[in-house]
Amino acid sequence: LMSREVLQRLSEPMYYLLLSVIEENHGYAMMQDITMLSKNRVKVGTGTLYALISRFEQEGLIVKTREEDRKKYYRITKKGISFLKEEYQNLKNQLNDGKIIEEL
Repeated sequence: LMSREVLQRLSEPMYYLLLSVIEENHGYAMMQDITMLSKNRVKVGTGTLYALISRFEQEGLIVKTREEDRKKYYRITKKGISFLKEEYQNLKNQLNDGKIIEEL
């Protein structure tokens, strides 16, 4: 299982992928949402996207909700939400801890 010990931190594509499935979403739309949510900083190709979807699905962080017109739809799970919230808090802590940089 993907625990904090195994996966210390989420990469940016992982983080934005989880954000993109807070509401049910399918692959192509996820790629667009990741680009939009990251204000063009993060772009995910299909290979990376489907590798992450597969991994997150195995770890129980997302679940396939339905399949329609050859599109597979996914949504974040409760476990995925707590994982994402933990990562969000870690990022906020890092940001706050780094405020000293502003004085350099």
